[in-house]
Amino acid sequence: MKTRFIILLLLLISLSFFAQTTIEYSSTIMDDNGVPMSNVTVRVRGTGETVLTDNSGEFTVKAKAGDVLIISKDGKRINTVTLNNSNFYQIENEAEKADFRSKSTRKTKQPSVNQLIDSAHFYKNTNPEKSIGFIESSLSLVGKSRKNNQQLSEVYTILGDVYLNLKQYDLAVSNYETALNFVNSNSLKFKLAKAYTLNNNFIESTEMYQELLKDDTISTQQKIVIYEGLGDNSSQKLNELDEAIEHYEKGLEIARQHDIRPKVTELNSKIGETYSQKGEQQVAEGYLQETLKLSENEDVKSRAVSNNSIADYYRDNKEYDKEIKLRKETLKELEDEKAKKNDTVSKPIISSQKLNFDIGNAYLNKGDLGEAVPYLEKSIIEADAEDDLETQKDALQRLSELYRAAGKSDKALEKYQEYAKLVDVIYQQKEQEIKDAVVLGKELTNKQNRINSLEKDRELSESRYDFFSSQKQLTQETYKRQRLIIYSLAGGLLLLILSLFWMYKSNKQRRLANNLLALKSLRSQMNPHFIFNALNSVNSFVSQNDERAANRYLTDFSKLMRSVLDNSEQDFIPLSKEIELLELYIKLEHSRFTDKFDYTITIDKKLEVSEFQIPPMLLQPYVENAVWHGLRYKKEKGCLQINIQQKDNETVEIIITDDGIGRAKSKELKTQYQQKQKSQGMDNIKKRIIILNEMYSDRLDVIITDLNKDTSGTEVVLTLKKN
Repeated sequence: MKTRFIILLLLLISLSFFAQTTIEYSSTIMDDNGVPMSNVTVRVRGTGETVLTDNSGEFTVKAKAGDVLIISKDGKRINTVTLNNSNFYQIENEAEKADFRSKSTRKTKQPSVNQLIDSAHFYKNTNPEKSIGFIESSLSLVGKSRKNNQQLSEVYTILGDVYLNLKQYDLAVSNYETALNFVNSNSLKFKLAKAYTLNNNFIESTEMYQELLKDDTISTQQKIVIYEGLGDNSSQKLNELDEAIEHYEKGLEIARQHDIRPKVTELNSKIGETYSQKGEQQVAEGYLQETLKLSENEDVKSRAVSNNSIADYYRDNKEYDKEIKLRKETLKELEDEKAKKNDTVSKPIISSQKLNFDIGNAYLNKGDLGEAVPYLEKSIIEADAEDDLETQKDALQRLSELYRAAGKSDKALEKYQEYAKLVDVIYQQKEQEIKDAVVLGKELTNKQNRINSLEKDRELSESRYDFFSSQKQLTQETYKRQRLIIYSLAGGLLLLILSLFWMYKSNKQRRLANNLLALKSLRSQMNPHFIFNALNSVNSFVSQNDERAANRYLTDFSKLMRSVLDNSEQDFIPLSKEIELLELYIKLEHSRFTDKFDYTITIDKKLEVSEFQIPPMLLQPYVENAVWHGLRYKKEKGCLQINIQQKDNETVEIIITDDGIGRAKSKELKTQYQQKQKSQGMDNIKKRIIILNEMYSDRLDVIITDLNKDTSGTEVVLTLKKN
């Protein structure tokens, strides 16, 4: 059956408008009986412009002559009409071809930005889509003016409020952040912190509250809100419940000092609930009892909210007698208040049908079936009168279960059948709500996308305006000073090049000087270290009264020291000299520890040692480590092998191998002081290699590994490049 819709067009358009001018058209959509139709979608084909009719069936859409308007309801297309130049709307549906003449004039007066913002603020709670429409219109106007940060902040704040009411917290956060970019306002920060919490961004919310707490200008009430917000964030994590209580108590202390009773009651309740989460029920009940006393001085509605929260606590802890008593008191107070107001009181936050259901449910949990029946029955009657289907459904279900438990099968079946019918009705309602939510979501998404596009266009327009203004001014100045600018640029460029060259050269020289100084410092640190160890060896011979051995040792030691000092100022010496130094040093160490190790030095016959350069005293510390920290602690006689071989024409490889106790075991045997000394010596070698590689293009590479799985034995592989 086709439904015929009458489109009553009430448009104000000038008689002299042009065919391609985009204007705003307003209309009213009614059914056959002349009843206005709300939530009808009107979309302009090709532009994405989409609006919904309000409760009066009215809509306003931006379009121009020749545009096609698509009208649909609940996702189903009703009609398609075209705006003609003759001020007629032509129905394109073949089954209903007709022409409807409309009175039309052009809107000559456009509302101001502030008027649009006020309208958006007025509708943000009652009609979010209409509010967003006003926001979109205001943004299109704001973008045409400059220095309008205050208006832009107000617009995006209202948009954040709209999405917060719609529980789309991510979009609320995004728009509050945008508003805060335009105006740094504490009130905005409070809203953003709350939105962060609702969007589960607890870290960001906590950071925002802590930032606000540092501001000396915030009021006492705001401080309480901050501590309450910090407590709410901490209470989301079980491991931060103590922090939550601490924050709540700080807020509670301020509220008590300034006698802000509603906050005292609320924070007491939250502290009690948090202690309950911790499992400290006695402490929790103490706070909740205090909340009950405090709520006695509040109005009926506030007291009902507090009582209901505490009753829920009693229910969760299976204290049904306390729960029933408290809910009955709340129910009586609400009914008395309603009677005093002669039924003109606004709808209470906690309904009587819900309280009756909770009382009946508590009796059921307690096992008192007889007492539960009248309350559940009364809940069903009241819920039916108030069209509270959810409470009615729950009461019917519990009543059916009660009759079944009591053995009254007929009544149980009767109540269950009523329950099943109600479930079907609720399901249909939910299904319709989901459809409506999907349609609304799409509409809001489209509007949000258009708003984002408008913001980008606004930013682009301002950028272009700034660019063209500066470009015009620059052109005027350039014409007069063109030659001066060219010469200045040329001179500046030349000066820049010279400066860069000088800086590069200076930095290079400074870096080289720093590296040389560092090398010299490291070498100066190594020489005393080496001399100290050698003199320890002489002292060992003297302490043994071995004068001849000491004399021989000192003779060889003096030769070694002369060579070391001769080479100490050079970055590199021939490999042949380093080998001579190494042989002399090993000879000295072997003369002291003859019973501890034997050694061999093998040099590749093909290797031309004189062609390779090596930093002086580079190999000695590794050999010293092998003897003093590996072989010296070995019970049986060990072996030290030094193998020098040529890998290729440009590379020589020096391998120092010992079968000592290994690095790990040696470290265990040393004192803390010895470990520190060893670490400093090897650290100097590492630093020398790093600096030399930086100066001479990676000529050195050292790898130290353990030879065996039990970490005994050590191998040092040093790779040296020719150039």
